[in-house]
Amino acid sequence: MSNPQKPGAETVQTLFNRIAPVYDQFNDQLSFGLHRIWKRMAVNWSGVKSGGRALDLCCGSGDLTYLLAQQVGATGETVGVDFSAELLAIADARKSTTYSPAAIQWVEADVLNLPFEGNSFDGATMGYGLRNVVDIGQSLGEIYRVLKPGKAVAILDMHRPVQPWMERFQNWYLENQVVPAAERCGMIEEYEYIAPSLARFPQGQEQEKLAQFVGFQDAIHYLIAGGMMGCLVATK
Repeated sequence: MSNPQKPGAETVQTLFNRIAPVYDQFNDQLSFGLHRIWKRMAVNWSGVKSGGRALDLCCGSGDLTYLLAQQVGATGETVGVDFSAELLAIADARKSTTYSPAAIQWVEADVLNLPFEGNSFDGATMGYGLRNVVDIGQSLGEIYRVLKPGKAVAILDMHRPVQPWMERFQNWYLENQVVPAAERCGMIEEYEYIAPSLARFPQGQEQEKLAQFVGFQDAIHYLIAGGMMGCLVATK
């Protein structure tokens, strides 16, 4: 299989700034709303408890961030990080309509160089972000650095299914559902990136090895939705 060249950080940042206005609508339509269940699973796998300090990386419009805030409660703290200013603005605007008992801080930053001290978070999540970072190993290394010992990160993302028939279905779905829907919104170029990003994204066991290489003691990758989705859970 070919390995398409990965776009640079500035290209990815520009892409997500452009799709910010339709980001939530597309997630709902293209996953039939199931992404909300998967995100709750990721929050549970992160192991964040009441009163903890939680980190949501590549937070987008804030779905996982608000779920983490509910998990840590009024005595906890949640930080949402993204390098798309437009998505962070949408996330912050949702606070008037989304229940959030905990304090939330929005930070515009690159996940390859997090502006936090080491050993400072009780758990972390990342939704649909690892597939798009310029350097997966460096990103995992930064997550390892900022987590407290014994704490975990849950990284949710799309994947290429292991079963050939599921991969064929995924390709059909991307070509016949995702791209036409994006075209109707004038965003076809922005969403055509998904297929090549999946082609170069490491599979589950590869992700486990990458996490262990940067120092995580335990790393388990869980398959979701027939392998079209997955969640890497890594514990420091």
